[in-house]
Amino acid sequence: MNEDEPVLLHTEGHILHITLNRPRALNALTHTMVRCIDEALVRAAADDTVTAVVIGGAGGRGLCAGGDIRSIYEDARAGRSASVDFWRDEYRLNARIARFPKPYVALMDGIVMGGGVGVSAHGDVRVVTERSRVAMPETGIGFVPDVGGTHLLAAAPGELGTHLALTGRAVGAADAILCGLADHFVPSDHLTDLTTELAGSVTSAEVEETVRRYATTAPEGELAAQRTWIDGCYAADTVEEIIDRLSDSGLTAAKEAAATLLTVSPTALKVTLAAVRRAGRLGRLEAALDQEFRVSCRAFAGHDLVEGVRARIIDKDRTPRWSPAEVREVTAAEVARHFEPLGEQELGLAAS
Repeated sequence: MNEDEPVLLHTEGHILHITLNRPRALNALTHTMVRCIDEALVRAAADDTVTAVVIGGAGGRGLCAGGDIRSIYEDARAGRSASVDFWRDEYRLNARIARFPKPYVALMDGIVMGGGVGVSAHGDVRVVTERSRVAMPETGIGFVPDVGGTHLLAAAPGELGTHLALTGRAVGAADAILCGLADHFVPSDHLTDLTTELAGSVTSAEVEETVRRYATTAPEGELAAQRTWIDGCYAADTVEEIIDRLSDSGLTAAKEAAATLLTVSPTALKVTLAAVRRAGRLGRLEAALDQEFRVSCRAFAGHDLVEGVRARIIDKDRTPRWSPAEVREVTAAEVARHFEPLGEQELGLAAS
């Protein structure tokens, strides 16, 4: 395997295989990788010999741990805007995946977080394994779920998506399927045989049938049994009330969720709640991506994203100094500012 190429492309039978190839970085996405995947999908859509695309990750530890957070940190600290350009192309890729005209099979084995969700969960055949850990953990670094994550989480049953968006909690295979982030469970030791057999699939129906033959019932998850308190607590209109309901519930799991919310960025919490609720009303993925681009640009120019990455990734002291430091100090005006139009800088996916 060529470690110098961050994305590997090869065709086996009728299948184009896209392999994210930065295993030492858990296949974290760079701008170059996003462009390479996008260009490959454009070619595959026009190539009659390609009947499906399969995306996976090198290294055996995960599909993709997200975007290259360290690069975003360095970009923001230096006052540059390369990250905005990266998000613009990344979100366009997310939309292309969702509208790809051929089966797009995502092997969501191992770690699948942030940008990894963006290159997998918008596909139409999404496979998880017993090793899958799927999450949108952005609030923990002072950011807000993006890559279409607010659209996906808004569509989850009840308030499960709100719970995952605010806490950044990682879920396993059964819970990923329950929340609409995945479709099929295939044991990890069957993935090689599955991909080999997919090479002979000529039609969309054959691709789906092949995956179904390898799929089985996922080990039991946790969220289904927690729906009552999750739906009751997260149905509140404000982050403050959500935290109060979780704290007062008397349930250990709910109190743990409340404790988590008290450690992450207050601004990110309030903007995330608003973003998920708004995405649910917007309906279309493209409109949600347009909204996420506005939010990401505003967060990039703010304090908490840089501070959150510093505390978790750079210095690793796990003691971020959020500003404001308390949820009650984040004003409605500050939340609303994140959603204001960007003028000529708009992503514009919904319009196109």
